[in-house]
Amino acid sequence: MKNQTMKKLLVIVLLTVVYACIPLQVAPNIETDTVKLSKKFKKDLPRSYGFIFEDPKEANEFYNFINTKYNREHIDVEYNVPISIKNKTYYLSFHEREKNTTFLNLVPLTVYAKLQSEGKSTLMDGYHTTRTGHWYLILTVYDDDLQDCLKPEYPEREAVLTHLRMLQKEYMTTSNYLDSYLSHQN
Repeated sequence: MKNQTMKKLLVIVLLTVVYACIPLQVAPNIETDTVKLSKKFKKDLPRSYGFIFEDPKEANEFYNFINTKYNREHIDVEYNVPISIKNKTYYLSFHEREKNTTFLNLVPLTVYAKLQSEGKSTLMDGYHTTRTGHWYLILTVYDDDLQDCLKPEYPEREAVLTHLRMLQKEYMTTSNYLDSYLSHQN
């Protein structure tokens, strides 16, 4: 009886080691959107609040969406795009950033170390970590006085957030961005 328990425990430990992946970095799972300090999301972003959501579309799709919707003609598309909310002008900027989920794979790492210690060729370079990336859009909004409109104490914050959520929904559901431009003109 004791032998069977030890064998089962050994099998469980062995399976755990064989399939062990230790997460080193985990990309956030943002269901709809979140608002937080941009710099806390990615260090190279400005120290202002950002409206952040995951971008499942191809690279530069949001750029094309904003360029077409606001008729920017490829001029200052990513920064200070004038938008109107409740008859007041605000300035929208956006950043696209990737965050990765990285795992340390113990088995390939162990095999790699063993082969290297024996002086054998290591064909396993790069197989001891696994990476999968997720792209995010970070939108910031300022008013004429350069006030961060997504700060929790900003008076019109809820109106700005409502507008950004509608913009996000429009972006996600639109494939022909000319339709967005035409609806914006009406």
